[in-house]
Amino acid sequence: MTDTLTIRRPDDYHLHLRDGAILAAVTKGSLDFGRAIIMPNLVPPVVDAAMVRAYRARIMDAVSLTPGASFEPLMTLYLTDDTTPATIDAAAEVCTAAKLYPAHATTNSASGVNDIDALTPVLERMAERGMVLCIHGEVTDHSVDIFDREAVFLERVLAPIRSRVPGLKIVLEHVSTRAAVAFVKEAPNMAATITAHHLVIDRNDLLAGGIRPHNYCLPIVKRREDREALVAAATGDDDRFFFGSDSAPHTDMKKLGCCGAAGCFTAPVAMGILAHLFENKGRLGTLEAFASTRGAAFYGLAPHDDTITLVKGDPVALEPIATPDGPITLFNPGFPITWRVENSPALDGR
Repeated sequence: MTDTLTIRRPDDYHLHLRDGAILAAVTKGSLDFGRAIIMPNLVPPVVDAAMVRAYRARIMDAVSLTPGASFEPLMTLYLTDDTTPATIDAAAEVCTAAKLYPAHATTNSASGVNDIDALTPVLERMAERGMVLCIHGEVTDHSVDIFDREAVFLERVLAPIRSRVPGLKIVLEHVSTRAAVAFVKEAPNMAATITAHHLVIDRNDLLAGGIRPHNYCLPIVKRREDREALVAAATGDDDRFFFGSDSAPHTDMKKLGCCGAAGCFTAPVAMGILAHLFENKGRLGTLEAFASTRGAAFYGLAPHDDTITLVKGDPVALEPIATPDGPITLFNPGFPITWRVENSPALDGR
């Protein structure tokens, strides 16, 4: 039995850090990672180069609260109906990617794109500039069942984008279905991120025996066979699938209200959850590829020279994160998290 594992320092290719007091409180939870693709769905959203620079500075201020921490935020631009090719030219100097939220698809997406066809000149300029398009892949047609919205998006939206702008590099974020895994495997210039929570829970863990609000996310967790397809992709050898936590902190007041917010706060325990899963599948040796090297290769980045060591021991205490706006509950995968990053600032003594 292995009780230690040393791998290259991992990256997180889909992270929400929020802003203000929550940003200051949760950033420490991501410092096991060397880099992260930072989501721009603030209020107001991050829609131009000046806003990107200002948000990056606030993130680095939050990082500085942990002495000796090193962390590189990879910034993204929030696409809207008003984004132009000139916006992309300016943002390309400070952004690694741009994010496409179909309007009203998820948290803080009201300013997202209504007419994706009209965005084609913007996507063409992104392809020319080598900027990656990150996509929240769900339709917002409420006549489509919530469990089918990712699969329908592939046919209605993503396939036409691929046809119109074949040179565009695309990351389909937080894939949640067998259909999405199959689509990515067949599409050129595409990759997908997979979250820790989509790998370990399905819709029974959300709904069976009572609603569990802290397991509610978008895209919503699907059937067991969908989860098994994600596990096979994550633990397999296909370089198109890599880690993106979609760690999305909300205060308990927002999660537990009459219309609870979507999102699982996983960042501080993500590597422990992944190590547990990969060990149980007999694939611990592929964790480095999934968490540390595949994403860097797709984004054209060098892998880290430094390493982290995961150690196995007593279960991690899943204590809420305190913020001035109220506590934020850590995601509970339904099993004891016995793996942790050695000397992790994210867990801070837990």
